[in-house]
Amino acid sequence: MSLFRKKKDVCTCNSICLSCEENETTTDIKLKEGIFCVKILGSGCASCHTLYENTKNAVQKMGLAMEVEYITDLETIMKYGVMSMPALVVNEKVVSMGKVLKSSDIENILNRFDF
Repeated sequence: MSLFRKKKDVCTCNSICLSCEENETTTDIKLKEGIFCVKILGSGCASCHTLYENTKNAVQKMGLAMEVEYITDLETIMKYGVMSMPALVVNEKVVSMGKVLKSSDIENILNRFDF
């Protein structure tokens, strides 16, 4: 079962959570299996920040309750085999590198993961 789901209602603890038993609406939210992590790999440059912001906007626009991780550690980036930054990683798979994607392009990529 995935820990991420589409946002619908805020529970009584004022956030969308998995553990709040007081919230009857959270049981009605369909959990998804598709995406479990989204990462931006970059050096900290303006292009990397732009891709990070565009990705956060796409995730928010899709109503996904998840955080976008921004990784600048070069040793970690090298483990992904990325030679051109910025890069977009979904479910530990590099899906784009060397491009600053628009939010709509990122949404299209995320939709391929059935989310």
